[in-house]
Amino acid sequence: MGNVVPHSLFTEFDIGLFKSGKHYRLYDKLGSHPIEVNGEKGTYFAVWAPTAKAVSVVGDFNYWLEGDHKLNVRWDASGIWEGFIPGVKAGTKYKYKIHSNNQDIKTEKADPFARYCEHPPNTASVVWDGTYKWKDKKWMDTRKSKNSLDSPFSVYEVHLGSWKKNEKNEYLSYKQLSEDLVAYLKEMNFTHVEFMPVMEYPYDPSWGYQLTGYFAPTSRFGEPEGLKLLIDKLHQNDIGVILDWVPSHFPEDAHGLGFFDGSHLYEHPDRRRGYHQDWKSLIFNYGRNEVRAFLISNALFWLDQFHVDGLRVDAVASMLYLDYSREEGEWEPNIYGNNENLEAISLIRELNEEVYRSFEGVQTIAEESTSFSMVSRPVSIGGLGFGMKWMMGWMNDTLEYFKKEPIYRRHHQNDLTFSMTYAFTENFMLPFSHDEVVYGKQSLLYKMPGDEWQRFANLRLLYGYMFTHPGANLLFMGAEFGQSSEWNFQHGLDWHLLQYDFHKGIKELVKDLNALYRENPALYEKQFSSEGFQWIDYGDHENSVLTYIRKGHDPKKDLIIACNFTPIPREKYRIGIPKAGQYKEIFSTDSKKYGGSGSKNTIRKSAKKPWHGHKNSIEITIPPLGMVVFQ
Repeated sequence: MGNVVPHSLFTEFDIGLFKSGKHYRLYDKLGSHPIEVNGEKGTYFAVWAPTAKAVSVVGDFNYWLEGDHKLNVRWDASGIWEGFIPGVKAGTKYKYKIHSNNQDIKTEKADPFARYCEHPPNTASVVWDGTYKWKDKKWMDTRKSKNSLDSPFSVYEVHLGSWKKNEKNEYLSYKQLSEDLVAYLKEMNFTHVEFMPVMEYPYDPSWGYQLTGYFAPTSRFGEPEGLKLLIDKLHQNDIGVILDWVPSHFPEDAHGLGFFDGSHLYEHPDRRRGYHQDWKSLIFNYGRNEVRAFLISNALFWLDQFHVDGLRVDAVASMLYLDYSREEGEWEPNIYGNNENLEAISLIRELNEEVYRSFEGVQTIAEESTSFSMVSRPVSIGGLGFGMKWMMGWMNDTLEYFKKEPIYRRHHQNDLTFSMTYAFTENFMLPFSHDEVVYGKQSLLYKMPGDEWQRFANLRLLYGYMFTHPGANLLFMGAEFGQSSEWNFQHGLDWHLLQYDFHKGIKELVKDLNALYRENPALYEKQFSSEGFQWIDYGDHENSVLTYIRKGHDPKKDLIIACNFTPIPREKYRIGIPKAGQYKEIFSTDSKKYGGSGSKNTIRKSAKKPWHGHKNSIEITIPPLGMVVFQ
């Protein structure tokens, strides 16, 4: 094996783009790439380390000895070290040994652009050259219609390590998930799946939110081609794939991005802007051009190389505000004297513009918990450019309401109706995510009050209300069958509960709600527009009843929805309706099939009796702790 041969994949144009923060395909250049040079096979390595005085590749092939294979620094002040090492094959483990100009500090780092990593707790990068033949052309050609904002978006949020385990309590592989998980999502009628971070991470209890391998799918479940197979199979079954993506912070692990070349290369040098007290992690330097190019390239990498349909961007609020989770004196205002992180905001806008420009039919979704305005509005009119935003306010208010005993609910009806005052200020997704079922918060089922029957009826009502409320939907795994214990990332879900009728009933309900949502354009065509929703009556506090209309493009297909938040059935309950005619019940959360009492409305003929401001009205029965839908 010879020494390092001078070689470059970079043109001067590449370097210009990199330095200006506009190179969005850095993964084609930086990192390790098996290639042939002058008829000899080997691997080209390139790493950004501007403070280094020497960089060696160390690995299996040279007994991890520093100095044997030193990379050459480029002459153009880009800070890139590169070179071709003959004979180094795919599958070789390696790291970069960096000798810094800063006080002779030495670091040994995994490759920030590695496509594959060793199985944790091992931390080396792996030269990778996997090929994969995609079979999802039909999906990719038509996904624009499946992923548009006027299409159904019902998302199942999954932590791959704990959805299901095998008999030995081991992870399922990407390949096994491509059979089991795909079949399950298909059965349950979900339109999309969202994976909690699949990028390589060292520490299991972080659930994947502390990344070290931004370009490498975690090796816990197999090789990168396994993840491609999983996504491919999902696409072949008409299911879209959203990945959690974490540009807000990264861990301080010795092999990671922190203090990379003996300097604050990726993180902001000022601890007030570069360190996250909540998560004990580092914050990217959003004003540094090369770091911006790294992050945007990373987002595009998953859309490009893994055919992903959307990115759910984690912890956006922590990026937007300089004083996020900080006390007085722990932060410094921006040039205008306020608390907005201007560099992070401009990065987010640039990212969203580039994503939507480069890929047709994808969405970005912000997990953003504040009232920052225009998160899901175009950059051209001053927005942040996301396609959707999680509706955290709705989630918090709704769960607070449902926790109350029904007898007290009449005093809190505006907790439920308040969401409609701002429901159309953003394109909202309604999330019951993993965050709601951990750390002593209890499972969704155990947040519900009452005896066993009431608890399950409340949960069915909660889901019925959620699926008929404007916006897209997201449920965390386990919620769809009423998992009773909190989520524990070390164990699979409690699948054994499905032997019990009440749990089986919840599963059937969610499956049918997904079908109801997908089959009724009134629930999705105008889900982000005030034209798609109209109250019939939000003021019946005394009976704790809400009635409303959902509308699509065709008025003939409008739906009338009635929710009863008490265990007392509301019989002969009169509601005003916009059009005279016959009304048929098409859905009830109280069906016996779901574990309900089985009350049913026969076809109702309208009467010329003015009610709720309409000329006509009908009398209906709203079941106890139930939701009914009429067409």
